[in-house]
Amino acid sequence: MIGTLLQVGIGGAIGSVLRYTMGLAVMRAGGTSFPVAVLPVNIVGSFLMGLLFVILTHRDMTQLGPLLMTGVLGGFTTFSAFSLETFILYERGEIGLAVTYVLASVVFSVLGLALGIWLARSFVA
Repeated sequence: MIGTLLQVGIGGAIGSVLRYTMGLAVMRAGGTSFPVAVLPVNIVGSFLMGLLFVILTHRDMTQLGPLLMTGVLGGFTTFSAFSLETFILYERGEIGLAVTYVLASVVFSVLGLALGIWLARSFVA
C-alpha cells in the first residue's frame, strides 16, 4: 500500500509540474481570456489516458496505473479520469448514466466552486 501511495504521489508531482509549465508556456505565447492552457491539457491528458488504459491492460502492466494514470495524468488533469469514466459508462451501453454523469459533474462542480468562492468572500469581506 505504501508503495502504491508513493507511486501516486511521485506521479502527481510530475503531472502537476507538467501542467504548470504547459500553462506558463501557453501564457507566454500570448494567452487570452479563454482558458487556452486548460483546454489542451484536458485534451492531451484524456488522449493519454485512453492510450495508457488500453496499453497497460493489454500488456498486463496495470501495476503502473497508480503511477501513470492516477499520479501523472491525475496531477496533469483530473479531466482525463472523468473522460475515462464517462467513456466506460458509454461502452457499457449506459448512455443515460453517462449523460447524467457529465451534466452532474459539470453543473455541480461549477456550483461547488461558486459556493466556495461565495463562502470565502464572505469571510474576507
